[in-house]
Amino acid sequence: MAFLMCGLAGSGKTELALQLEAAGCARLSLDEEIWHRFGRYGHDYPPHQYDQYQIAAEADLSQRLLELLDQGRHVVLDFSFWQRSMRYTYTSLIRQHGGTPQIIYLRLSPVTLRRRLEERSRHGDANAAFPVSLELLQKFIDGFEAPVGEDCWVVDPEAS
Repeated sequence: MAFLMCGLAGSGKTELALQLEAAGCARLSLDEEIWHRFGRYGHDYPPHQYDQYQIAAEADLSQRLLELLDQGRHVVLDFSFWQRSMRYTYTSLIRQHGGTPQIIYLRLSPVTLRRRLEERSRHGDANAAFPVSLELLQKFIDGFEAPVGEDCWVVDPEAS
């Protein structure tokens, strides 16, 4: 089984991924890979290099994913999977290597996301690689392709 965490910044992807890791999954975190390999955004490397570093880190994590699947391990991919095409690429890859993909969509309101991101920005760790301004959050929201019509589990802490 390979879990694909899908959601906007601040939705709780890493929190849930850590719980899955504690239950025995190997966790592959794009943010943490960038942090460990290249350091802090805007401090250890200039912001314009982030995209280049993200591509390199994702390539390495994709290779590790395949190795783990070939070993029969359960994996959680702590990425954002905000694009439908990226989810399709990874679910296909996982199936090709004998795994079963499961998208987990963490859905929160913009108000809650803003509050969480404000709190997170005070920590400045690997999972808050760069500050997410209100303008950037709005760009994320506008560009996010929710997994509508896709086979996914929806986690909505605000639902009652």
